[in-house]
Order: sequence, then C-alpha cells, then structure tokens
Amino acid sequence: MDDLAIELKGIDKSFGAVHANKNINLAVRKGTIHGIIGENGAGKSTMMSILYGFYQADRGDIMVNGSKVIIRDPNVAIASGIGMVHQHFMLVDNFTVLENVMLGAEENAILNRGITKARAELKRLEREYALDVNADAVIEELPVGLQQRVEILKALYRSAEILILDEPTGVLTPPEADHLFRILRQLRDQGKTIILITHKLREIMAITDEVSVMRRGEIVATRETATTSVEELAELMVGRRVLLQVEKGDASPTDVKLAVTNLTVRDGRGVVMVDNVSLDVRAGEIVGIAGVAGNGQSELLEAITGIRRAESGTVLLDGEAIGATGEADPALLRKRGLAHVPEDRHHMGLVLSFEENENAILGYHDDPEYLNGPMLNLENIRNSAQESVEKYDIRPPDVRLKTANFSGGNQQKIVLAREMERDPIVLIIGQPTRGVDVGAIEFIHKRIIEMRDAGKAILLVSVELDEIRSLSDRILVMFAGRVVGERTPEATEGELGLLMAGVEEDQEAAQ
Repeated sequence: MDDLAIELKGIDKSFGAVHANKNINLAVRKGTIHGIIGENGAGKSTMMSILYGFYQADRGDIMVNGSKVIIRDPNVAIASGIGMVHQHFMLVDNFTVLENVMLGAEENAILNRGITKARAELKRLEREYALDVNADAVIEELPVGLQQRVEILKALYRSAEILILDEPTGVLTPPEADHLFRILRQLRDQGKTIILITHKLREIMAITDEVSVMRRGEIVATRETATTSVEELAELMVGRRVLLQVEKGDASPTDVKLAVTNLTVRDGRGVVMVDNVSLDVRAGEIVGIAGVAGNGQSELLEAITGIRRAESGTVLLDGEAIGATGEADPALLRKRGLAHVPEDRHHMGLVLSFEENENAILGYHDDPEYLNGPMLNLENIRNSAQESVEKYDIRPPDVRLKTANFSGGNQQKIVLAREMERDPIVLIIGQPTRGVDVGAIEFIHKRIIEMRDAGKAILLVSVELDEIRSLSDRILVMFAGRVVGERTPEATEGELGLLMAGVEEDQEAAQ
C-alpha cells in the first residue's frame, strides 16, 4: 500500500527454545506516530531489532515504503531511511555532541572539512526540529533529556524518515517527557514516521495515532488510539483485567523505625545535594518522596543506605545510630534490617553477567543458609531462587539464566524479591517500576502494600507522581536538596507540582 512506511509480513524469530516473535504482521502508515505496547518480554524490542538489522528474522518479509528490503545490519536500515533511538543511549560519553553525531557518518578522512559541513547541518536540524543543544558540549556533562536529543539528531543527520524510539521516557523527568512529545509531534507534522515502543499507557493515549499490542511474541490487536482506552489496552497486553489503581486500606503506623535529622550530603563535585533534611518513617506506613530527578533524592537514599557519606546529621535505624557521616557500612546495615532497592538496577542492583540465582543472594551471600563451610551451598541457593521466581512470577522461570537475558521488568522483580524476602525492618525503594510494564507494575505495587501491612517501614522515591500518590501514606516533596512540604495522598497533582517547582507553602498561601 502506497501510504505504508513499514510493513512486516509473517516475521518469526526464535532464540533456542524461546519463540520471541510469532508470525508478526504490522503495518505503519507514513506520517503517523505508531505505538507498540506489551509486557516486558512480549517481543517488542526483538521485533524492532529485526527492523533495524540487529537481528535477522528466521522467516518473513520487511517492506519499506512499499519495497521489499533485506535488512542484514543497521547500515542497511540507515540506508533505507530508518533510525533508532535506543533505551540505553549509544553515545560516547567523553565525545562532544558534534563528534557523536558525526561518528560513523564521516564523509572522508579529512575531518576538518567534514566537521564544518556537519556543524552547519546540525544547526539546521536543531533549528528545524526545535532540538536545541550545544554542539560542543561533552555528552557526560549533559542531562539525560539532552542526551536523548543527541540520539534523535544522530538519526536525522543520517536522513532518517522513520524513527524507532525504544522506551524513550524511561529516564526522563515529566517536563523532559513533555518536551520530547512536542518534538515527536513536530517530526510527525513534517512528514516523519515515528514508531514508539513503551509500556506507559497514558503516553500511548497522549501521543500516538495508532497502537499495536503484543503479548507473548504475537501482535494481538491494532487500534486507532482515539477509539480505545487505557483499560482496554491494559487487558489486551496482559490477557486479563488489570487493576490500574492501587487498592489499599488505611495505614496503621506505630513506632518510628527510620529517623533522619539535619542530614546534609555533598556530591563528588562538592555541591550540596541534600540540605539539612529531616524526616521519619514509622512501622506500617509508606512515606513517598516526590520531586523532579536531580533534586537530592538519590543522594539522600545513598546516605541512608551507607553508600555515600553524609557531611553532617544523624540517621537512626530502629532507634540506633548508623553512622551516616563515616562509619555506615551497607553490609552491616543489611544485617541490621535495612533493605535497599536501588534506583539503577543495572549499575547498583545487579551483576548482569551473573545467573539469576547468583543475583538472588547478592549482598546476602554470607548468610548461613547459603554456606556449606567456607563454600557456597549451590543447591540451597538455587532452591531458594526457584521459590522467589515462582512467588514473584519472574519470567522465564530459569534460575540458571544470565540476568542480562531477562527483560527490565523481570530484572526489577529479581531485585525486589531479594530485598523483600529478607524480612527487613526498613525498606528503601528507589524508582520501583522504572522501565516496567503494566502487569508487573500491578504486581510490584501489591507487594509493596503487603510489606506495609506486615508492619514494615517503607521510604519510597519515584519520579512517577501517580505512583507516589497511589502508594504513599504521607508525601514529602524535595526541591533543590530540601524538603519543601508535606502532603497527604489526597493532594492534587497541581499542589504537588507547585512544590516540585520550588513554590513553598508560604508562597502558596500568599497566592
């Protein structure tokens, strides 16, 4: 059909016994934003990796602008007008923006001539698509929102007419996500075709023209976005009705289990990131911390859990000081009942090259149940891991599988199972559902509520405001390293948004 930018016909792909894509038929119209949704492990990224040439299909055909194309590698995809913005950015951190955009697309060995031409083209693209970024800035010094713009510029620089974005808002703050959507609409309005892979249903409803739903390797439905709903899409994704709202009763908090007083923390540059913060969390309650990423939430959690040294202040765990200004030891804190689900599962929560059962005991590997004299008791470790796999519905249920081979949502479940099953006194959770699909989100939220109802004290940090409002019994808002207000879950998004923007309570009252 003349109006189709992409058509996949009968695409099949297996990895050993895993049938990742099953007879995929997909049609994407030119000049539209087409969403692809599905649970983690549903086959979305595999399908797009076939389209971009990372994998080759076992069977099936790819049509680009009506012509059959055999995409053997990404170079063929790029030559066919296809660009891809990956979930984990493919940038060289110590290169400039301009160097990253040019990398792999240099016209000749005389770089000075090419640089001048590339700089002019980059300026044109920035102006035309409102993708402003300093061409001479070093990537590692840019916030993630600007790094993502560089990825989009890289694709446009290579004359992409079809852009694939894989979970593009997973690392963005809400304002950055809103700006990305404005960019995508502008790209669409100028004739580009956008394929958006995401698990966030509200984003699908807000930005796409059409949406295809994948489940267990198959496309089970395609809908015009205007004719469907969040509820229908969730049910199509999971194969059953999904609770999109957290169901919980009233909290019954008792004694204070975590007390933070006048805590001040500097980052590696010496900048104050946590500024004289005080808070407490009681047994049987969830205290949520809301705020735009980068306002001190990460450094606060790291200081409480012994990863980062505080400059001043005290932290009490079940009434006893934990030495946040120097003596805190994460291993000792675990033994004392402080469990931690870190914000970045890849860099702080897992060793991706380890098997699932090895990650299931990471940090707890010297517990007596896992030892046989000086050696690890592999049978006990694997049996324990198998129990967690079944309890937390980790897929595939293979404790010998390398952790890198699990989807993001299942990797998150591995971390949650490890920390929640230790019967902690205090549970610190950072970004519990980052990069997680709707079915797994429902499961994770239920487990967090169950932990609260079992009398655990839970401190929760999330950039997802809906998540904070749904789970928390009390909400603290951080801005510029300080707690600028406390609210109940009944607070409106507008109230919390003002506090997140730095409008404090006395200013609100005066307005």
